[in-house]
This record gives sequence, C-alpha cells and structure tokens, in this order.
Amino acid sequence: MTGGIDEVAAAGLRNIAGMSPKVLAPGQVAVLVVEDDETIGRHLEIGLAGHGYAVSWVRTGGSALQMARTTAPSVALLDLGLPDVDGVEVARILRAEYPELLLIILTARSNEIDIIVGLDAGADDYLVKPFTLTVLLARLRAHLRRRSTSTSPATGPIVLGDLVLDVAARRCLLGGVEIALRPKEFELLVVLASRAGFAVSREQLMDQVWDENWFGSTKTLDVTMAALRKRLTQAADHPSSSQTPTITTLRRHGYRLEHPTGRGT
Repeated sequence: MTGGIDEVAAAGLRNIAGMSPKVLAPGQVAVLVVEDDETIGRHLEIGLAGHGYAVSWVRTGGSALQMARTTAPSVALLDLGLPDVDGVEVARILRAEYPELLLIILTARSNEIDIIVGLDAGADDYLVKPFTLTVLLARLRAHLRRRSTSTSPATGPIVLGDLVLDVAARRCLLGGVEIALRPKEFELLVVLASRAGFAVSREQLMDQVWDENWFGSTKTLDVTMAALRKRLTQAADHPSSSQTPTITTLRRHGYRLEHPTGRGT
C-alpha cells in the first residue's frame, strides 16, 4: 500500500501548498487535527485554539502526512475514518517518522479489536466518539505533563546486566546495541527497571506512565507491555546480549522486571 500512501501524500501536499507553518509563542504546543467531519473539525480547531494550542486542521490522510512533515507538530489528533486512506496506516507512518509525537486517535470505532489495532499502530491514546472537549483537554494535559516530567535529566543511567537505560538521553541499549523504543515503552521500562526485582502494580504503572488523571482503559498498558516484551526478546537474540532482564506477569496485580541471570543459568 506504499504507493497509495505516496499518492495521497502528494495530493495532500497540493492541498496545503498555500498554507504557511504557524509561528509558535514561547511554550505553545503545536497540534495537528486530522478530521474530515466539518462540524467536529471546526469544534476541535476553535476549542483547542481557545485553550492556547496552535492548531492546524486537515481533512485527509495525505494532507496529514504532508502537514506533519511541514510543521513538525508535538501532538496529532487523528480520526480513523478518512476519505482517502485508513487512519491506522497514517498512524503507523506518523509513528515511524516521528517517534516522539504524541498521537491520539479520535474515532467512532469502539470495538476492543479496533482499540488494540490503533494502539499497536503507535497511538499513545484512543478516544471514542462522542467525547467532550473537556475530557480531550484533560487527556492532553495529562500526557504533556507526563512527558515533561519524564524528560527531566535528574536520573542517571540504570544498568541491569546488559541492559542500559540512559534516562537523560532517553536511550535504551542491550549489549551495546540501541533498541528503538516508543515513548511509552521507554517510560514503562524505566519504571520497571528502577524497581527491578520488586512487584509493580498495574495502578502504579498507569499512574507513573500515563499520569494519575488517566481516564482510559488499562488495555493501553497491556498493548504497550506486549510491544515492549517483543522488542526486548528480539534484541536479546543479538550475540552481544547474554544477560537480559525479563518481565514477569503477576496475575491480578501487575508486573516485575527480573534481574538478569545470563543464558543457560
């Protein structure tokens, strides 16, 4: 489907050719709204702008990709039912090109499988329509506050066997090889690694990684944990990795990061 994405992106470039990037005030957050519904899109544009966000609103997936490449927003609010390409594919591309982007899906698709697919495509959050602007704003504040706190360089590297977490630089290395983690995957691993050998409840993980004011389902935690485990397992197969921590599920409680014991022990 790459060719199709390239085509809609080119169409999007033509659609936004006359638009210039917004000039941000100090501390202002740039938000890209991708919504084809005129009423919802206008409501989001006016509401977010009224709360101090710099908003760019587009109606297609192609326009979204080109606007993101033009303006490099901090936040993207993405509808899935777009007229030119499915929003899940747009989410995958945005996540691949902008690992630090705060990506929130806004959609009428409410089935659990749709939520899992959206989160697995790289979304940080999933909000089902209809929703209120008040809830959306609260989610945004929670995510942005969490990110601001987690990027503070107050903590030194965490070393567990071959695993090294450089918190200040937001880098994860296993056996000297860097692992590309999504923002929430990295933050989740930092919380577990900082308490290696101890049980961490689901509630504690949601509080510290998704903020104490989280309104959503803990399904987000499950999907993120599964992705983190997969990346660690794949990286552990590298010849230079012999002492890799593992994550144990504690049924009806949470998780524990086990201290590495080395292969064959």
